[in-house]
Order: sequence, then C-alpha cells, then structure tokens
Amino acid sequence: MTEQIGRRVPRKEDHRLLVGGGRFGADIQCTRMLHVRVVRSPFAHGVLTRVDTSAALSVPGVIDVVTARDLPASLRIPVRLEVQGLDLSDHLQPVLASDSVRYVGEPVAVVVAEDPYIAEDAAEMVQIDIEELPVVLDPSAAGGDDVVADFRLGFGDADAAFASAAHVVAMDFSVGRHTAVPMEPRALVVDYTAATDSLEIYGATKVPAFNRGVLADLLGVDQSTIRMHAVDAGGGFGVRGEFYPEDFLVPWLSRKLRRNLSWVEDRAEHLVSVNHSREQQHHIEVALEADGTIVGLRDDVWHDNGAYVRTHGIIVPELTLAMLPGPYRIPAYEGRVRVALTNKTPCGTYRAPGRFEGTTVREQLLDKAAYELGIDRVELRRMNLLRADELPHRRAMTTLGTDVVLDSGDYPGLFGRALERADELGWNRLVQSARADGRRVGLGVAMFLEKSGLGPNDTADVEVTSSGRIRVHSGGTSLGQGIETVLAQIAADEFGVSIDIVDVVNGDTLLQPYGTGSWASRSTVVTGSAVRGAGQLVVARLRELGARMLEVAEGDVEVNERQVRVRGATASALSFADVWRAAQPGSAWLHADEPAGLFARHRFSVDHMTYPYGAHICVVELDAGTGAVKVLQYLVVYEVGRAVNPTLVEGQLRGGVAQGIGGALFEQFSYDDAGQPQVTTFMDYLMPTASEIPDIDLLVCEDAPSTTNPLGARGAGEGGLTGAGAAVASAVSDALGLPAMTQLPIRPELVVAGIASNGLLSGTGA
Repeated sequence: MTEQIGRRVPRKEDHRLLVGGGRFGADIQCTRMLHVRVVRSPFAHGVLTRVDTSAALSVPGVIDVVTARDLPASLRIPVRLEVQGLDLSDHLQPVLASDSVRYVGEPVAVVVAEDPYIAEDAAEMVQIDIEELPVVLDPSAAGGDDVVADFRLGFGDADAAFASAAHVVAMDFSVGRHTAVPMEPRALVVDYTAATDSLEIYGATKVPAFNRGVLADLLGVDQSTIRMHAVDAGGGFGVRGEFYPEDFLVPWLSRKLRRNLSWVEDRAEHLVSVNHSREQQHHIEVALEADGTIVGLRDDVWHDNGAYVRTHGIIVPELTLAMLPGPYRIPAYEGRVRVALTNKTPCGTYRAPGRFEGTTVREQLLDKAAYELGIDRVELRRMNLLRADELPHRRAMTTLGTDVVLDSGDYPGLFGRALERADELGWNRLVQSARADGRRVGLGVAMFLEKSGLGPNDTADVEVTSSGRIRVHSGGTSLGQGIETVLAQIAADEFGVSIDIVDVVNGDTLLQPYGTGSWASRSTVVTGSAVRGAGQLVVARLRELGARMLEVAEGDVEVNERQVRVRGATASALSFADVWRAAQPGSAWLHADEPAGLFARHRFSVDHMTYPYGAHICVVELDAGTGAVKVLQYLVVYEVGRAVNPTLVEGQLRGGVAQGIGGALFEQFSYDDAGQPQVTTFMDYLMPTASEIPDIDLLVCEDAPSTTNPLGARGAGEGGLTGAGAAVASAVSDALGLPAMTQLPIRPELVVAGIASNGLLSGTGA
C-alpha cells in the first residue's frame, strides 16, 4: 500500500461539510428544549446596586431568570495555563457579576424561556442599576491594584551589552486589540437526563476534557456524569471552546430546571464577550557592534489584559517575552512585561499569541537598525541568524512550563531560499519598475520563529472493529484544521491501508476521556504521535494473533491492505475481521490470561516543544489619496519538518496570511472615553475579504525534521500569521521611505500622514 503520510489526499471532513452534513452547535436539537439569553452590563465600570428581574419573569413563556444571588457563592473561572508561578486568583472572572461590573458585556443575569425570541425580549426587560465609576483604558496608566503581574525573562548580561555597544537603536511600538471571528459564534446545548442526573454537552470543542473537569468541580458532581461532545466549528483560532461564564451557566441551569437547554450567541455578543487579544505597548531597543552584530536586546512591554484574568492566565505576555529573540543570535536579552487590567473585554489567546506581536516589533526594530547603521536590512538579518551548527540552542528561559531549547534547523538556509524565490518571481524588479512610474510600492521582509508540539502529553485509542475497519478515538479536536484527515493518514500507514477505512472520532470525553485538545499547533505533533503509538501496538497484536492462527513465527507475518498474511505469500491470508473474531472472549485462539479485543491506548509525552521557523516577504502599494494599502504579492517559506498532508499545511498558511493581513491593516477594537466599545458589528470590525488577499506563493520545506517526536513533524497552524504583521509593516515603511512603522494596524490616516511628511513620521526617525 502506498504510504499515506506526505500525500495530498482529500480531506475526510469535506464531504459531510459540503453536502450540509456538518453538525454545528446551533444544529443540535433536543426534546422540550429551553433557550437561554444572557443579560450583559451596558457600562464599563460601576457598582451594581440593583438587578430587577420581576418584569422579565412576568413574560409568558419565561421559565426562570437568575442573577448572582441565585448561584453558589464566590464562583470563579480557574486558569488553565499557569505562568511563572504567579497567583492570579484575586483577578479571576466571576460567573455572574454581583457587586460590580468591569466591562461592557459582562454577564449580569440569565433568562430562560420556551422560545429564543421570548428569551431575547425578556432579557431587555431586566432592569440593571449601576453607579458608574471611572474607567481605565490605558494599561500604562493603570494603578497598582490593576497591575496583576510584573515579571522578567532573559539571559546573559543585558546591562553590560548595552553599556559597551557601539550603537543602540530604540523605538516604541503598539499593537492593536484584535480577536478571532469564527464563522459560527459560540453555541452550547445541554441534553439533561433526569434519571441519572447526567449531562451531555455539545459545543465545547477546543479542550473538552479540561472543560469537563472544571464544570464538574464547579457543579460539585462526578466527572462521569458529564459527557462533552465536540461539534464542527468554523474555526477556533484560540478563542472558541475555552471555559467562559456561559459554559457553567447553561449546564447549571439545565440541572436546576431538569430540562434541555440551548444557548447560541449572536455576533454582537461575540464581539464584546469572547476573548480579545494582542493589545500591547513596547519600548524595545537593540545593542549592536559597529558592523551590525547584535550584542543585546531589551523590551519593556505593557500588556492590556482587559477586565479579568481568564483561563489562559497571562500566557500571551509570557510568550511575547520568551519568543521575542526569534531565530537570531542574541548573547544577552532582558524582557519585562507588566500585565494590567482595564475596563475592556478580557483577553486570551488568538492564533500565534505573543509571536505575532513580538515578531512584528522585533523585525521593525531590525529594519530601523539597518536604516540607522546604513546596512542592508537583509544582510543585517542574515549575519545575525543562528547557524545550523549552533543548533540545538538553549536559552535560559521557560515558557508554557518548558525550557526554551531551539531544536534542529537551518535559519540562514531557509532565509536564502525565500530571497531566491522572491527574486525568481521578479519582485525586486517589480518594485523598481513601479517606483520608476511614480507609484508608491515597497517590499517587506521578516524572519520568524514559532513554537509547537506543546506537551506534556496526549492520548489516543486505536482499535480494529468487527468489520475490519480502523477506529481512532483521539484526544485532539477538529476546529477546521483537517485533523480527521491527518490522524487517519498516520493510522493508515501503521496498518498499510487506505484512509478510507479509518474512522476518526475527536472530542468525545466518553470515548477518549484523557484528551488535551487542539491548541498551540500541537495536534499533528502530539496527538498524531499518540495515534502512531497506539496503532503500532494494535498492529503488533494483529501480528501476534495472526502468526498463531497461520502457525508461523511473528517475524514471518506482515500486515497490509486489511490482511494478515505470511510475508511474500498470496495465499492463506487472514482478514482483519478474521483476526478480530479470534480476539473475542471465548475464542480458542486466546490464551487464558490474554486480554480480548484488538485495541490499544497510547499516551505520548514530550518534555520540550519543537520550533518551526520561516520567512515572509511581500510587496505592497500605497494610495496617496486615500492612504489605502494594497498587498500585491505574498510569499511564505516555512519549515514544517514533515508535512503529513502538504495541501492542509498550505491551507493553514494561506488562512494565516489572511488573518495576518487583517491584523496588520484592518482589524482593531476601539473604545470611547466611557469604555463603550465602538466595534459591535462587522461594519465596524473590518476584516479582509478575498479582494484584499493576493495570490499567496508558498514554499513548504521538510529539510529539518523535528527531533522531539517520532513523526518529525513541526506544527503548521500558526506560521502563516506569525510573520505577517512584520512583513506588511516592513513593506509599508519601505514604500514610505521610513526606517520603520510604529503601530499595527496601519490605518489609512497613518499612511497619508507618512506621505505628507515626505518620509518623516514622528517617532520613527533616528
């Protein structure tokens, strides 16, 4: 059978999605189902003096209205990812506001009704009295009580490096507030069984096993009474499937009312309640020798975490600092971050968290350094990239609970391939020709380092079924990334079969109770390795029983094309179904002490992450009249170690670039002086359409297989986004004749100001 890993096989998921067979959260229907509507704070900060539910309760069809006084006392949503041993318990979000509100959109009450429209109408009748308090919108202006963390990461002697440097280049940079906007907002359906007081919950797709544990603890019930079902999702991107207030409220109400419940948020709710991300202010500086060699790097970061600390803790600012040195040789580094609470929607992760921000800031600093030193920006990067013979490279820092050890790779080699590809495509000539015609065109370049394959472990079950099919119960979840196909390819190779007979079930906590979920570009690396290990165990069992049935030595048996047979022979073959029957209880082929069945569970553990890397190069054109930025050309060169399915890797990269262009040019949450969000619809939250995304040229490299996992794979989920802000900013500054840009998104008014100043923008010069 042809090896499946490395093939561009069609996605197993696509048929059901294309024919309308997908199962999204709002598709789940139960008998006698009630509907939930959340009542949210209309003010950003204030004392909650009264919540009057009487008018809402009088509406025909309303079953219940609950407030914080109806809930168990002191309910807080715990942190999933702890950072640097910090205690953040005083800053966790309550399930419902009780004494005060801290952001517009904070849940205050919940209405349950027979009909979703009745619930929505009744929710508007809940009367909330709030004595408004001053709002904090600027993290650097936050008071001492609002700074929840102040920590440093680094290595070497940064003070000495800067004291002895020939040149120091510094700049300020701000990254705007973004969020993910999956096609379907959040949805949660609870199917309650009164006889067993048990809950089947549909919609917790990202980390269902974690969510089950948190919910069981908050409800005070055994985890075995809760079954989580993942559903199809139009993208997750870090925000979909974490544990939010609604993830407690809907199941709690279901048990209280002993009824099935459904909650589906609308887009306006989503934009003010789901995790935001990104917003940071940086003061960054680099110390260099006269020839451009980097000797030190420092960054001082203010991170706006919104009103509360949610399940991600403060992992985004930690990742910002830990990943900021990137793929470069940095002898000394010091990063400091202050995490402040403000009266905005709480923050969490969004695809490439911390790396999108840090990469943009660092790469713009390098552009400015090259400008000030009179060195070609490409050459400055090339001379400072870590060489292949310097890897593995240990940095005396930890992030996500693991030491930072950059594994194998060839950063300069990949950078060279990217530059050669851009030259083959004629982009340098394009820029020169356009400028000769008077057009404002620029070329941007960025190198980046990613992280993936986060442990500590994941679990998978593999079995041969009665019909001879292969069934996989994985700890990963499907968020649209194609994990069903990838895991099927991995399993198929172990059994020597086509992926057509491999069935993959993700995100069901009854079938796989130990899953760690899909996030941080870990599914292929960690979950895939678990599937491989479980598959090997089942294949070994097939050989063992098959050899016994064929009366030959195990070494003479091969497993291939749904058969167990003597190696090289065409006769006397056993089907997988034959061996399955021989493995059942009472079979004459089983020894008395042998377990029945063709089943294995494998847990794959890993101590260190793997670090993919790549380059982004793009060409942009500026409109002098409107300040619009049009991306004309785009290239991503990315080292993935091993591409299980190259088409899916390319899809991930293209999707990431689209989101990166959005973050670089269009997307931003803004607030007025009272903390009122100015972005509550897609008329305000601007995202790129197909018209704004160019054809994207890709070069997927498999030259440096990872040493941290048996597949040799590196994560591919975030590399299309990580370097996009940096590359676009580099291209715009090149078109403007500026040393660097100072903020994302690059709004039209900033471009117009840059053009008007003839290449002199405040804050970007020497």
